[in-house]
Amino acid sequence: MGKLATFTAACAFAISTTAAFAETAWDMSVVWPEGNFHTQNAMAFAERVKEATDGEVVITVHSGGALGIKGPEGMAAVRDGLVPIADILLNQQVGEAPVLGVETLPFLAPTMPELALLHKFYRPKLEEVAASMNQKVLYMVPWPGQAVYSPDKINTLDDMKGLTIRVVDANGTSFFEALGATPIQMPWGEVVPSLAAGTIKGVTTSSSSGVDGAFWEFTKNMSTFNWQASSNMVSVNLDAWNELPLETQKKIEAVAERMEGQFWLNSRAEDAKKIAVLKEHGIDVTAPSSELNAALMEKAMPLWDEFKKRVPDAAPIIDAYLTARD
Repeated sequence: MGKLATFTAACAFAISTTAAFAETAWDMSVVWPEGNFHTQNAMAFAERVKEATDGEVVITVHSGGALGIKGPEGMAAVRDGLVPIADILLNQQVGEAPVLGVETLPFLAPTMPELALLHKFYRPKLEEVAASMNQKVLYMVPWPGQAVYSPDKINTLDDMKGLTIRVVDANGTSFFEALGATPIQMPWGEVVPSLAAGTIKGVTTSSSSGVDGAFWEFTKNMSTFNWQASSNMVSVNLDAWNELPLETQKKIEAVAERMEGQFWLNSRAEDAKKIAVLKEHGIDVTAPSSELNAALMEKAMPLWDEFKKRVPDAAPIIDAYLTARD
């Protein structure tokens, strides 16, 4: 073989080798701090994807909203390609698709087994919405149950009257208005500054977020209402996804499917762990009495029918779930 032929062959080999090991780099937006379990899940997922694809796909997790994307902007940011992948709190996306508020209806699916059943009917609709917004769902993970943090103990509905409380979505607004409180919708990034400023006196969120926000610096009571289910999804921009070879896509899907179950277990373990931390810092953690639970449910159930009328495409999901549950 002549020198020119040898050189040409060497160049072709170098190009093919480089192509074979070409790296796809995705920056993942996460609004939660690095220590939050959703962020830890995302980092574990990124590591497994790198391993499964032999370094072909490398995901860098940017926690704490470092990429400048706020929670309610998550789906739009992925849709528009501002980021290729993101961890997204679904109940903050109802402005994009009202049906995404299904799982946050008060007391509709407050336990993990009930939520898993609801997802059987809800997830196909979520995937449909995601596809319409130029993205693909990789995995979903619920938060621990939604508690109520307040300056005073909540023993009766009267104790809720006038409480300025942070909520995440319209369902939370409707529910706490029905309880006599004064709800204010805001994304996570505004919660701690608002507590510090006194703009709000209470927060409804998980035990995990209570620790993230060091709520013991602002309030001394937490009631485990567990009134609302709430999930995050990790979704990827379809343009970025479709640039991957089919075999690579299958590898990532397999990783997501294998890890999702463990992520749900992580959420369950997270609740017990973070409640212990809250108690260690002086938060008085109590559970509603049976009387208060009954009063809360009485206020909650009419909101299901109101939601079905307001969001007709949610009605089949809710009805199928309730039939299966009951």
